[in-house]
Amino acid sequence: MKRYGSIVIAAVLVLGLLASCQGGGQPDSNAKHSPTSTQDPSEYNIPGMEETASEVIVAMGPTSEPESGFDPALGWGAGEHVHEPLIQSTLTVTNPDLTIGYDLATAYTVSGDGLTWTVTIRDDVKFTDGQPLTASDVAFTYNTVKEASSVNDFTMLDYAEAADGTTVVFHMITPFSIWPYTMAIVGIVPEHAYDPASYGQNPIGSGRYVLKQWDRGQQIILEANPDYYGTTPKMKRVTILFMEEDAAFLAVQAGQVDLAYTSATYSDQAPAGYTLLSCRSVDNRGFNLPVEGNPLTSDIQVRRAINLGIDRQEMIENVLNGYGTPAYSVCDQLPWYNPASQVEYDTAQAAALLDGAGWTMGADGVREKDGVRAALTLLYPANDSVRQALAADFANQLGMLGIAAAIEGVGWDTAYDRAQSTPLIWGWGAHTPMELYNIYHTGESGSAEYSPYANPAVDAYMDQALQCDNLEESYTLWQKAQWDGTTGVTQAGDIPWVWLVNVDHLYWTREGLQVAQQKIHPHGHGWSIVNNVDQWSWP
Repeated sequence: MKRYGSIVIAAVLVLGLLASCQGGGQPDSNAKHSPTSTQDPSEYNIPGMEETASEVIVAMGPTSEPESGFDPALGWGAGEHVHEPLIQSTLTVTNPDLTIGYDLATAYTVSGDGLTWTVTIRDDVKFTDGQPLTASDVAFTYNTVKEASSVNDFTMLDYAEAADGTTVVFHMITPFSIWPYTMAIVGIVPEHAYDPASYGQNPIGSGRYVLKQWDRGQQIILEANPDYYGTTPKMKRVTILFMEEDAAFLAVQAGQVDLAYTSATYSDQAPAGYTLLSCRSVDNRGFNLPVEGNPLTSDIQVRRAINLGIDRQEMIENVLNGYGTPAYSVCDQLPWYNPASQVEYDTAQAAALLDGAGWTMGADGVREKDGVRAALTLLYPANDSVRQALAADFANQLGMLGIAAAIEGVGWDTAYDRAQSTPLIWGWGAHTPMELYNIYHTGESGSAEYSPYANPAVDAYMDQALQCDNLEESYTLWQKAQWDGTTGVTQAGDIPWVWLVNVDHLYWTREGLQVAQQKIHPHGHGWSIVNNVDQWSWP
C-alpha cells in the first residue's frame, strides 16, 4: 500500500497524461474503450512516499467539489448529492436500512399536532476550537440555514430555539413527519465562530474529521478529529482528489489512488491490484409521461403499455454492462416503497392494451388512432451520454410496440419547460420520501411540478403522511400514495412516469482496502461512498 507526499503532483501528472492520451477530446461514456499509458506506472512514484495503515486516497468527479465550500448553510451535505457532512455533526443519521439513528441527538419527540419537535442532545461534544456544542448552536444553525440556504428546503420550519443547554425545540409552520431525515444532513456550526463570508473555506465543526487543506480544483485533505466524541476513526487521513473519469482511471492504472469512482464504461477492465466495487443505489433513471398536452401519452392505456413493454434487464445489460437493477418507482428498496409498483415485462399484454385502446398497427409498423400517429420525441440531457444511450434503447423498444420514437439532446435551460409536453429522461433518488412528493404532488399550481399530473387521492395520502405524528406510520401512507388498491401512480393506477433502471455506483478499489458496508446510494455518484470512511481499514 503506497502513500504519497504530494498528492497534487500526482494529480497533475495523471491529468497531463490524460491530455496527451485524449488529445483534448470528450470521452464517450457509453462506448467501451481502454485508456492505456505508454509510460511505466513507476514513473508516477513521488519522493517522500511512506507506508501507513491509516490513510486513504479517493478520487471523485469534479462536480463533487463544493463550489461554496463546506458550509451547511450553503448546501454542504444537502442538494443533489446528499451525504453526511463528515466535518460537522448532525442530530440524526440514516441507518443502513434507511431508518433513523442518532448522532448528536439522544432522543426526540413530536407533539400530537406535528408542529413542535423537541430534541435532546449530548452534553459531551466540543467543536474543534475547544468550545462546547450546545442547543444554542443547533438552533442557530437551523435558523441560519432557513434564512440563507437556496439548497435546503426549510419552508416547513418557523424557527428553532434552545430551551436549555441540551434541548432544542423546532417550531414548524406545518407538520412535517419526515423531519428526522432533514436532521440527518444538516451539519451543526458554532454560533460563536460562524462568519458566512469565510466559514465554508475554514469550517469549525465537531464531526469525525477536520478540514486540513483545500486546494481548489485539485484536492481536499481531511484528518481525524482527535476530540471526536464517537468511535475513533480508523482512517486518520483522507485525501480526496477531484478528477474527470478518464483521469481517475489512469490514476488507478498508475496505482496513485486507493479508491476511484468509475462507470460501466470501464467495468470490463482489469487494472492490476484493484477490484471493482459495485454499490446498489436508488439512483434511478426514468421518463415522465405527460398525462396532458401530449396526444399519445395522455392515453392511460398507452402509458400502461409502455410500462409493461419495456425490458429493463436488457437495458441494464446493454447500456450499463450489467451494473444496475430494474427500477419501478422513484424509491425502490426504501422503507416507504410499495412493491405494487413492480411489473413483469410482457410485450404481448402491452400490445393487447394498445389494440384495445384503438391504437391499430399501420403498414409502416407504427400505430395510429383517429388520425393521430403513435410517435414521440424523447428528450435527454445533451451532456449525459448514459441517459442518451438509455433513451436510444427505450426508443428502440418502443418501436417494437409500434410507437415511433426519436431522441433529442437538450440543455437544462429548456428541458424543464419542454418536459411539460414531451417525455424527458430524469435522474432521481433520495434518502427521503419527499422525492415522491416533489414528483407527484400537485401543490398550489394544481399540477405536479415536473410533468402534468394531478390526483387528489394521491395528494391526500402524501399530505396525511407529512401530517402524521409518527415517522414509521407515515411510511404506510407514502405507500398508499403509490397504490391503495384503487388508485395511485403505479401500473394499475395513473402511471404518469415510467421508471427504467437504478444505476449501480462503481468504484475501483485497491486490493486490501476494506470498505465498510454501504447504505443504498442516492442520486449522485460522489460523497456517499465516504459516508463511513472512518470505518474503512487496511489489513
